Amino acid sequence: MSHASTPPPINRADDPGADPDVEIRTVAVDGVAFKVALAGEGPALLLLHGFPHTWELWRTVIGPLSRHHRVIAPDLRWLATGQEASTGGPAGAAYDAATLARDAEYLLEALGATRAAVAGIDAGAPPAFLLSLRRPDLVRRLVLMESLLSGVPSDDGEPLAGGPRWWFGFHSEPGLAESVLTGHEDQYIGWFLDNGTLGRGVPAALREAFIAAYTGESALHRAFSYYRALPASARQLRDATLTARLTIPTMAIGAHPVGAALEQQLRPITDNLIGHVLEDCGHIIPLDRPDALLALLQPFLAADIAT
Repeated sequence: MSHASTPPPINRADDPGADPDVEIRTVAVDGVAFKVALAGEGPALLLLHGFPHTWELWRTVIGPLSRHHRVIAPDLRWLATGQEASTGGPAGAAYDAATLARDAEYLLEALGATRAAVAGIDAGAPPAFLLSLRRPDLVRRLVLMESLLSGVPSDDGEPLAGGPRWWFGFHSEPGLAESVLTGHEDQYIGWFLDNGTLGRGVPAALREAFIAAYTGESALHRAFSYYRALPASARQLRDATLTARLTIPTMAIGAHPVGAALEQQLRPITDNLIGHVLEDCGHIIPLDRPDALLALLQPFLAADIAT
């Protein structure tokens, strides 16, 4: 099924800060312009970041992964241009898991990838999960990291204990968070970066890039609209798991604070699941423990690379 009568245009965008082997493109899908980082050749590997990150979350691992894969790392919808967050707005303005999964599917199509491994962390995990559940013909392997899948019960049929953190409620209240935080993005985004690395922090250039991406009321509004769509996302994930199972090889990776909870959610609905918990690792796994992450990812992704 095609979503456009003609192939979406792909244009090179200047990015002086990018690594020499990473190409930055703008890929237009359904009138939305996505910034996408590309590196390497071989089987496609799609990487989906979370909040408050951009594609640059993967900078420390994209080089090693690109030795055997064509790495595709887009900025997610709330960082794209050509649309605005709204409730009851035009088609394509939503930020629910189904829309983000559709974005991922169409980006792969636009880039000519007919089969891909997919990895998602934090807010990137629900769309990666939903895409894999709905399109096992497209996704060959799945990696989910540091996320709880709202709407999906645990292995005993009950919702997982603990629930969302305080910022889920704060971000979900329409109009509140952006009105309070505009002008204080450095402190707020910086808190997530420090907390997500257990106080170790991230390199200054990455910190500046993340803060810049989430600076301004409009940028914050779009990002928080993802949280405002969580009830819809939970219904989508719940309904999808009532009629389908994950049949592809799947790996769940936890750290602090999610730990093994994601694996517990996936276990009853996944045919082929491996679970890992990284010790002394913060929520932002690719930046806090990149070597430990690569030690898990590389053999898992290579297991059926010939096929």
